[in-house]
Amino acid sequence: MSRPITIALAKGRILTDTLPLLARAGIEIDEDVDTTRKLIIQSTAADIRLIFIRAADVPTYVQFGAADLGIVGKDVLMEHRDDALYELGDLKVAKCRMVVAEPGNLARQDNPQSWVRLRIATKYVNTTRRHFARKGVQTEIIKLHGSMELAPLAGLADRIVDLVDTGDTMRANGLVEVEHIADISARLIANKASIKMKRRLKEMVTTIAQGAN
Repeated sequence: MSRPITIALAKGRILTDTLPLLARAGIEIDEDVDTTRKLIIQSTAADIRLIFIRAADVPTYVQFGAADLGIVGKDVLMEHRDDALYELGDLKVAKCRMVVAEPGNLARQDNPQSWVRLRIATKYVNTTRRHFARKGVQTEIIKLHGSMELAPLAGLADRIVDLVDTGDTMRANGLVEVEHIADISARLIANKASIKMKRRLKEMVTTIAQGAN
C-alpha cells in the first residue's frame, strides 16, 4: 500500500484559518485539534493524513519528504529560504505584517533614512539581517523567542522586528511601527518530488488554491 499524502500543519491562527480551505477540498478532521495530543491524525479522506508540528519545522518536513505539503506563514519561509521547496500559492488567510518598531519617544525624533547601526531584537534573524544589509545598515541582532516588546523597555535593544496584526500589544507597551518589511500570510508549500510524481496531490493543490481565491 502506498503511503498516504501527508500535510504538515502548525496549530494556531494559521490552522484555524486554513481548516475551512481544507474542508472545501474534502479534507476534514473528526477530532478537536485544539485538545488532542495526537501528532498524526487521519483525515476524513482515506488517502490523506495530517501531522502537527511547530511552524518553524514545517518547511523542513516538506523539504526532506516527510510531508508532501505544508501550510505555513510567509515569515517562516523567509527565514527558512530553501530552494528544495515549491511555494505554490498565497492562501490569503492569517494576514499580518512584519515591521520594525521602536519606543514612541525615540520615533518622534528618529528618521529611518539616517540609520547607520542598529541593535535589534527579533526571532527573524536571517530576514532582519538581509533587510538591513540591502539598506547598508549595520546591525547587531539579538535573537529572542517571545515577548519582543520587552526588549526596548528593558534596554536590551533599541528596536525590534516582529509580526503585527492589530498593533494593540505594541501600542500598549509604548512602541510604534517605523518601517514595513513585508506583508505576511499563510502559504501552501510542496515537496518538489511529490508534486511532480503524485497526480492526486496536484488535484488537491488546485482545489485548495481555488478555495483561497
